Amino acid sequence: MKFNKYKKVAVGGTFDKFHQGHRLLIEKAFQVGEQVLIGVTSDEFGGIKGEIEPCNVRMSNLNSLLKEHSNYIISRLEDPYGVTIDDESVDAIVVSPETEPTAFKINQIRREKGMKPLDIITISMVLAEDGKPISSTRIRRGEIDQVGTIIKR
Repeated sequence: MKFNKYKKVAVGGTFDKFHQGHRLLIEKAFQVGEQVLIGVTSDEFGGIKGEIEPCNVRMSNLNSLLKEHSNYIISRLEDPYGVTIDDESVDAIVVSPETEPTAFKINQIRREKGMKPLDIITISMVLAEDGKPISSTRIRRGEIDQVGTIIKR
């Protein structure tokens, strides 16, 4: 599938237990965007998912993983929308099927404000070796590792 090159692309998430699904999401954002805005859920907002690493640790981990890039900005997300509902210069958002409904809501809010809707780029979920999606929750539970290998107990 061919995508346009966008000036500014947004992507957001908790990015706890960084895994192959996160990697695909961020790689797609860099493929299609000249500048990538990465929103990382704050401790308060992300904490609704349970026991996660502190936001500053997750942001630092991302910075380490993205050493070869310079065209990105990482910021804290205090809500599901971040800058996407106020910044008219954002052109597109990269999401997973799990977060696609949030992108639709962002576009609804943008339209209500008279802003141009974002192009929504939905990537596929990355599957573990058992055929179920890789997720930070499954990693935290000790079911799989970051690449989707089943952990034998």
